[in-house]
Amino acid sequence: MKKKCAIASIIILIIFISAVFFIQNNQNEKSSANKEIKEIKEEKPKISKVSLVMVGDALLHSSVYNDGYKNGVYDFKPQLEYIKPIIQNYDLAFYNQESILGGTSLGLSSYPVFNSPQEFGDAMLDAGFNLVSLANNHTLDKGEKGVINSCAYWQTKDVLTSGSYCSNEEANTIKIKEKNGIKYTLLAYTYGTNGIQVPKGKEYLVNLYSDEKVKSDIEKVRDKVDLLMVSMHWGTEYQSKPNAEQKRQAEYLSSLGVDIIIGTHPHVIQPITYINGTLVIYSLGNFISAQNTNNDYNTIVELMSSLDIIKEEKDGQTTIKFENLNNELLYNYYHKGSRWTDFKVIPFSQMNTSYNSDYQRLYNKYSDIVRMYNKEIPINPPKEA
Repeated sequence: MKKKCAIASIIILIIFISAVFFIQNNQNEKSSANKEIKEIKEEKPKISKVSLVMVGDALLHSSVYNDGYKNGVYDFKPQLEYIKPIIQNYDLAFYNQESILGGTSLGLSSYPVFNSPQEFGDAMLDAGFNLVSLANNHTLDKGEKGVINSCAYWQTKDVLTSGSYCSNEEANTIKIKEKNGIKYTLLAYTYGTNGIQVPKGKEYLVNLYSDEKVKSDIEKVRDKVDLLMVSMHWGTEYQSKPNAEQKRQAEYLSSLGVDIIIGTHPHVIQPITYINGTLVIYSLGNFISAQNTNNDYNTIVELMSSLDIIKEEKDGQTTIKFENLNNELLYNYYHKGSRWTDFKVIPFSQMNTSYNSDYQRLYNKYSDIVRMYNKEIPINPPKEA
């Protein structure tokens, strides 16, 4: 009897120990599983970033390109000496090449039918610019030959251009680039070409804007890039307020998923705002030109805008957001003597009274225009007098 009781006790003890072990093991497995789930839930997002800076129209009147001609060669780097150290701090840098770089072989020309030295493009690339809009109202100033020369020039450069092409194949192949893990592209359009007819069957020479065309282009590329920028050559010249069509097109582009709209053509600064998350820069004004001042330096005071584009990847989702939006006014200085010389693009943070004694007032005036629709838009203060 005692033997049977001992055996029974041993069996009960074995069962008890097994149960305790099973429960502990199960709890450990649950704890381990919960830890893994927690780690997955708390997985840190992958962050990528590119920086972008944007300036306006490069419109090379004869005074500008004559100033760049010294000792038998064209060299425009001195005109950009104040701007270059800033531009080179950014991953991406945009400008609009308003006057076509057809080169000296076609004969240089100024207003109203422009053609510019290709050496100006060399200086802009040296300064760090790598995003170029070629769609504007002067794209066809030298006809098809001008566009062919422009294409031949830009195709030899490591730069993303948009808006003017030498073939249907090129026009229909939207170029995508990648920087720091962020894929991006630039589309560019113009309202017209100053009445110059686009040759029939050669619509690829310049991107004329239409709702249908821009929708088709965006649908080709929107799901292939993280950052979609659209350069719009639009608006009314010398007007600081966007017109009704600019506003309509901005709303439409925003509805198609455009991230940044970069406005050119009015030759003067227009406001910056957001439309449903789309950053809208209605007009950056000129960048460099010899355009006569229309009203209180409005074609000489210009805008440079910059920001960081942040890509966040987490839990299989990708989001794009903007940080560190900033703006700085620029001044298109030149000396008026027997001829206009010594062209310089000068940031207001480096201005002094020798360039313009009234620059503090100009800063206040044109800052108000930039902030017309959004008082929170930041603008760098000028150098203290």
